[in-house]
Parts: sequence; C-alpha cells; structure tokens
Amino acid sequence: MKITYDKKADAANIVFQEGKYHVSEEIGEGVIVDYTKNGKIISIEILDVSKRMPKKSLERVTGAAVVTAKS
Repeated sequence: MKITYDKKADAANIVFQEGKYHVSEEIGEGVIVDYTKNGKIISIEILDVSKRMPKKSLERVTGAAVVTAKS
C-alpha cells in the first residue's frame, strides 16, 4: 500500500495494488474508488483532503507537509 498527497490538487491517493483501473466510482462527495475488471479495489482518492483530515494526521500518514486549503 502506498499513500501520496498532491498539494496542488489537495488530494490524497491510497494505492492498494498497481495496475490499470477499469471503472471509477464516486462513493461519496469527493471520495473516488478505482476498481479492476474483477471488481477489486486498486485505489481510493480523497479530494479536499485537508478539509476532511486534521493537518497533523495527514502529514504523519503521507510524510508531506500540508498547507491548509482556504475555503
């Protein structure tokens, strides 16, 4: 598993396995799950993550410094 944070997009991506996704589904506002052809989860993307997670928790999980997005 690999967790990354894109500061410019303010998005976190949790990758469970490498490969190409077959379909993406927004399962909640700003939460997108990518699936393989066999229905296995490849990754989960969380948009506006700095608004959803405490800054310190996000930094600890991703190892990246986080600048809180302005509303």
